[in-house]
Amino acid sequence: MNILMTGFEPFGGEKVNPSWEAVCKLPDALPGTELRKLRLPTAFKTAAELACGEISAFKPDIVLCTGQAGGCAAVRIERVAINLRDARIPDNVGFQPTDEPIARDGPAAYFSTLPTRRLLDRLRDGGIAAELSYSAGTFVCNELMYSVLHYAARNAPEMRAGFVHVPYLPEQAEAKSAKTASMPLAEMVRSLSIILSELTGP
Repeated sequence: MNILMTGFEPFGGEKVNPSWEAVCKLPDALPGTELRKLRLPTAFKTAAELACGEISAFKPDIVLCTGQAGGCAAVRIERVAINLRDARIPDNVGFQPTDEPIARDGPAAYFSTLPTRRLLDRLRDGGIAAELSYSAGTFVCNELMYSVLHYAARNAPEMRAGFVHVPYLPEQAEAKSAKTASMPLAEMVRSLSIILSELTGP
């Protein structure tokens, strides 16, 4: 089995992005599985193009994308990506779209093809703060999730794909308000490990 995991570079003035930090801590291989890791720029279009290019070359059975959801207190398993770019802040190349479709010929939305409810149950069984999310936003994370699922629908219908958001790291939260939620890196790594175990299990 081949699995592609992605994380993002820092954005919005942050020095780290916990999604990539957590992905980096995962092993490069699991029993019977090759795990490939891809660091993506926080840039509309470019992130999706790089991810889909890697999918075309690597031909993964599963794609698990990750991103930062600052302010959230739990790991968020995304269920839906919508066909919309609408940025509150510019991406890392200065692009700030408003009310643009991601794919003019695409459907309004895609659902994750990962077993989201089962993943939620496994995370909670492991004592992880986790929740299902019904909006991946309208920034680069949503664009990536939508684009990967759009690619799969057209080119690799057997491939499963989805997206997971992780909170700030404690060191990021310390620079913000006292009530800003965070999660230790080790807990994020454990969360992703549980998800991988569930996806690769019998």
